[in-house]
Amino acid sequence: MTILIPSYEPDVRLLNLILQLQTFQLGPIVIVDDGSGQEFRGIFETAEAYGCTVLTHSVNLGKGRALKTGFQYIKEFGPQGGVVCADSDGQHLPHDIRRIFDVLLEQTTPGIVLGSRRFSGTIPARSRFGNTVTRAVFSLTTGTKVYDTQTGLRGFPYSMLDWLCEIPGDRFEYEMNMLLTARKEGYEITEEFIDTVYLDHNKSSHFRPLVDSFRIYMPILMFSTSSVLSALIDFGLLFVIQYFTHNLFLSVVTARLCSSIFNYTINRKYVFSAGGRTSKVRQSLPKYFSLVILVLLLNYGLLYFYNEKLIIPLIAAKVLTEVSVFLFSYWAQRRFVY
Repeated sequence: MTILIPSYEPDVRLLNLILQLQTFQLGPIVIVDDGSGQEFRGIFETAEAYGCTVLTHSVNLGKGRALKTGFQYIKEFGPQGGVVCADSDGQHLPHDIRRIFDVLLEQTTPGIVLGSRRFSGTIPARSRFGNTVTRAVFSLTTGTKVYDTQTGLRGFPYSMLDWLCEIPGDRFEYEMNMLLTARKEGYEITEEFIDTVYLDHNKSSHFRPLVDSFRIYMPILMFSTSSVLSALIDFGLLFVIQYFTHNLFLSVVTARLCSSIFNYTINRKYVFSAGGRTSKVRQSLPKYFSLVILVLLLNYGLLYFYNEKLIIPLIAAKVLTEVSVFLFSYWAQRRFVY
């Protein structure tokens, strides 16, 4: 087993963690200095003196890139055992890291093991709020419940390292992308509850609430933008065709077909692509338009119900219909299409 610790501008808590972990004798420790600079060189030199391997980025590239640097090194030079990733700021206790180690050993199929915090006791407001919002958005858009989507304590079997190196993202969004794509790749997500530790109100965290939250939610934001543009096309064509034909079914079908072609192209190339690679058309196109048919029937049924049965004006009925199918469409495309 290898312990991987990405680190940016650490303090003595990193050295304390190393000494404590060495008493458990779990395996080698690999540390990635993510561009901390000369001021922190002494800490990393001490870590090397303790027997750790230290990899260095000349400039700060982000946590995701640091993790991938570590994974690549372990693939080439490390033992072919599991990998447990932990943070360097003292939030992950040695006995909890050992628990993730033990769960990995018990795995029968490859998957991610998360050290999930309970968020009980005194928790900084921004941390509690951020995790609550992210947990809710993740659950609604993927159909998968994960209690702590932002934990840095994660375990992986050796067989997952190639996949981990290919996941897009260089900063905090990398860890979210990992969870978003895991189930699609056939990897189960297991949660092991750990102690929640926040030192000095989490002042040592390098998480930037606005910038990094934007990065984390980027896949969902991109999908929302694609859906809004498609909806505008759908709206425009619906009313134009309805004006000339007075045929609701023809209007809905034609508008949905045109907007779906646009939506498929954008989602395939920009929203659900991994590392710049797009899914093969022959694989994703049949699935996408099977989903289109299902959404079309749902769209027509809801629109008919709102407009004809509840006597809601067509514009309001259309808005209600789009809101109703938005989350279902995102979840289905993420899980089954791309």
